[in-house]
Amino acid sequence: MTIFIEGASVITIAVAVWFLGTAVNRLVPILARYNIPVSVTGGILCSLITTLLFYLLDITVEFDLDLRDLLLLVFFSTIGLSAKFKTLISGGKPLMLLVLAAFALLILQNTVGISMAFLFGDNLGYGLFAGSISLAGGYGTAIAWSDSSLTAGLPGAKEAGIAFATFGLIAGGIMGGPIAEWLIRRHKLQHTAEQTENAEAENQQPAQQILPSISSTLGMAMALAICVQAGDLVNIFLSEKGFELPGFLTAMAVGIIITNSADVLKIRLDPVARQKTEEISLQLFLSMSLMSMQLWILAGAFSTILIVIFAQMAVITLFTVFIVFRLAGSDYDASVMAAGFAGLGMGATPVGIANMNAVTSKYGPSTKAFLIIPLVGAFFLDIANAFVIKFFLSLPFMQ
Repeated sequence: MTIFIEGASVITIAVAVWFLGTAVNRLVPILARYNIPVSVTGGILCSLITTLLFYLLDITVEFDLDLRDLLLLVFFSTIGLSAKFKTLISGGKPLMLLVLAAFALLILQNTVGISMAFLFGDNLGYGLFAGSISLAGGYGTAIAWSDSSLTAGLPGAKEAGIAFATFGLIAGGIMGGPIAEWLIRRHKLQHTAEQTENAEAENQQPAQQILPSISSTLGMAMALAICVQAGDLVNIFLSEKGFELPGFLTAMAVGIIITNSADVLKIRLDPVARQKTEEISLQLFLSMSLMSMQLWILAGAFSTILIVIFAQMAVITLFTVFIVFRLAGSDYDASVMAAGFAGLGMGATPVGIANMNAVTSKYGPSTKAFLIIPLVGAFFLDIANAFVIKFFLSLPFMQ
């Protein structure tokens, strides 16, 4: 028997899953201690429940994920609307260093993935799906590449990509918080009064505008709708020219154009409305992604997937602790960025931001981290990933 859940019911369950994760994190201190995002906790529990229903009662639960995919576009649109050129410039040296670190991570991930494919005696092309295509790239990149010429001679590439993206999403949500916790305790780090003042100043609103007005909220809704729709039109145009890009990238690019044009024209886009939309779309996206996992489908390749994921987790943990943390300044901001970097490296940008939210809600704000990591993950990482993947495909041993 199959139960298909769609429409408003998907949102209702996703919100319930988020509250479930909140309750469980409060009841299980170790989850809160290591800053596991509540949407990750709730989503995993929901997927375990649906797995039990499948094995015990032969009931398959399926979710319509169109809303999830829309939320991903909305989330990246909010990232684009926050990426002002003056903000990019203010990121300065730390931003450039972490962009270089992201390039290095992509190369490292693919090296590990190809090595694992070689050890298992598989086509080396599968190694890219066990590397940056599915991990740093996430679902969208995995599906996009599986539908391209890369699939030649790679049966099941799409399923493999989705499987690695799924477990990468889980791993990224689980490991980022503990990494930051270890760094904070190991180096006795704490946020400063200046960081708190900067965060408060950045979000400061006149007393009568603590909550955005109706006009500001609707203005933000219109900007987001334009990002999604215009991004889709750009994608259609590029597709006709034979150039494929993930939908969220074009939506984000439109957002960047809108926010910088608004600055030039002296049009104010309410930051509070944008931030709240970003948080809600992020949490619901993660809840939907994790609660919809059909773990029984992956059971046949479970051991192989886990071996590869654990290898990638070990590599990114060492890379984050010994390279990213030091490049970012070895301070409290750097520990928050380490959590975010681990999340976006294993499970895409939304996971990294969720990790940072969990850390800063416990230890205090980090304006620097929330400036740099979204730019690295949403603005640079996917572009760099495309070049790195094509570079690996051009290597003689991959032919």
